[in-house]
Amino acid sequence: MKNKLQQEIEDIQAQLWRMSDHLYEHPELGDQEYESMKLLTDFLKEHKFNIETGIVNRPTAFKAEYKSNKPGPAIAYLAEYDALPGVGHGCGHNLIGTMSVGAGVALSKVIEEIGGSVTVFGTPAEETNGAKVPMSAEGIFNDIDVAMIVHPGDQSYESGESLAMDAIQYAYSGKSAHAAASPEEGINALDSVIQLFNGINALRQHVTSDVRIHGIIAEGGQAANVVPDKAVAQFYIRAKNRAYLNEVVKRVNNIAEGAALMTGATLEISNYELSYDNMITNESLSKAFTANLKELSPGPIYQAKKNTGSIDMGNVSQVVPAIHPYISLNQPGLIAHTTEFADKTITVDGHQALVSGALALAQTGYDVITDTELLKTIKEEFANTNL
Repeated sequence: MKNKLQQEIEDIQAQLWRMSDHLYEHPELGDQEYESMKLLTDFLKEHKFNIETGIVNRPTAFKAEYKSNKPGPAIAYLAEYDALPGVGHGCGHNLIGTMSVGAGVALSKVIEEIGGSVTVFGTPAEETNGAKVPMSAEGIFNDIDVAMIVHPGDQSYESGESLAMDAIQYAYSGKSAHAAASPEEGINALDSVIQLFNGINALRQHVTSDVRIHGIIAEGGQAANVVPDKAVAQFYIRAKNRAYLNEVVKRVNNIAEGAALMTGATLEISNYELSYDNMITNESLSKAFTANLKELSPGPIYQAKKNTGSIDMGNVSQVVPAIHPYISLNQPGLIAHTTEFADKTITVDGHQALVSGALALAQTGYDVITDTELLKTIKEEFANTNL
């Protein structure tokens, strides 16, 4: 049956390459991926998937489902297709989207025989305001048994961890005045932001090494001779898990409030993007995927690399067994979020990664449906890990 999956991927690989290249040539930012969504859903519709768009109140999100007439596990593949401003598909989401779509179509060709269902979820805006967050919170994955996604990388790596992350804005309001003639009449909001940065820098010594706190001054005044009456700082705050991140955020918020007290400014704290939870890899599912990829990939598959970034797949992994491995673009040291990375996705190496990733995903879905012991092990691990 796995030979049939390989044949199915070979039958559609030229279409997958064209779709991925088209996404590369027409990059769309998060929550603006209308053409990208249509390209992927039209292809799924051709293969008899039932399509629902605009799920979780996100216009470019979709659910594409193919159900067999036999009971069995529900397999989910997650598609990303948002690009980066000024860089295009520098994170390879053109490959990610088409890999998941290809895997879904291939698996749909055999589930009438083996049972179960396959769903491809279109998940916009991973780079900014990830749709997987509301999807996880609103129960979209409640009927799913496993969820999978594969990310391109410089080399292949097993699925690992990611950091939990909050995106927090600190907006200070003060009182403007002539900075030379009557500075005593002013309340300097920018001074609050500066003290916030100083306080955070002092905090760094007293948090665990996994913590990352990095920010910018988004607004700091208009003219040097006017006391700034408004100043805004935006930070990403990350930690290995959600529980510790919540502690760190509380401490940063206390620093922010102290900065306001020091200057007399008022403070408003808000989240300017959705929060991402840490990724919890289901090792049983990961081993099944790695075994399939080893049969397809000539290069090595390394152990999970230390990840200091954050992904909205982390939220998915909190509610359903999930993996997020990396597949090689055959260029060690290649840096993501660059035009060089984007350009690599439309090469022979990029096309090979697309085909191998789609097939490994499809084969792993097949394993989960047909191997009851594997599914039992996956679910037991999830229950014990996600307490």
